[in-house]
Amino acid sequence: MSHRQEQEAVATLTGGLADREAWSAQGQCSIERALAVVGTRSALLVMREAYYGTRRFDDFAKRIGISEAVAALRLRELVHAGLLERHPYREPGQRTRDEYVLTAMGRDLLPAVLALMRWGDHYLTGPSGGPLVLTHAGCGSPVEVAVRCESGHDVPLNEIGIAPSPAAVPSAPRVPTGDVV
Repeated sequence: MSHRQEQEAVATLTGGLADREAWSAQGQCSIERALAVVGTRSALLVMREAYYGTRRFDDFAKRIGISEAVAALRLRELVHAGLLERHPYREPGQRTRDEYVLTAMGRDLLPAVLALMRWGDHYLTGPSGGPLVLTHAGCGSPVEVAVRCESGHDVPLNEIGIAPSPAAVPSAPRVPTGDVV
């Protein structure tokens, strides 16, 4: 693929999505919905720390470098969204507190977070790469994040077809923007 073809590589919209002027993803897009849950810097960093094993409130605030108010808000939001669960614990002589544990929903976000990390390693660090190396504990091989079809093929952007799912709700026709006379 030439450099120009790479620059022009986009997914293929099919079916009712082919006419981009006839529909809008606004309010129905799963990316939009996901960003409503984890679209802040502090939310993603809380999730990063949860993946690293952080469980206690004070540790989240300290390790991320955020205020206790922001940590409390993000933890509350992530619990409410279902990515983390509160589990009570009590140290001898202390009051009962909560620690925060990943749920299946939180663990399922990991590939997206790792993809973001890899993107940062590739585009936002120097020639030596990112600060961390991820390996499979079972065999020692590097961990990869890739876009693959169910048959195991790597799928570049220009080979992705996008069609409405059976669960899609038809969107209202777009209303032209501009001056109303």
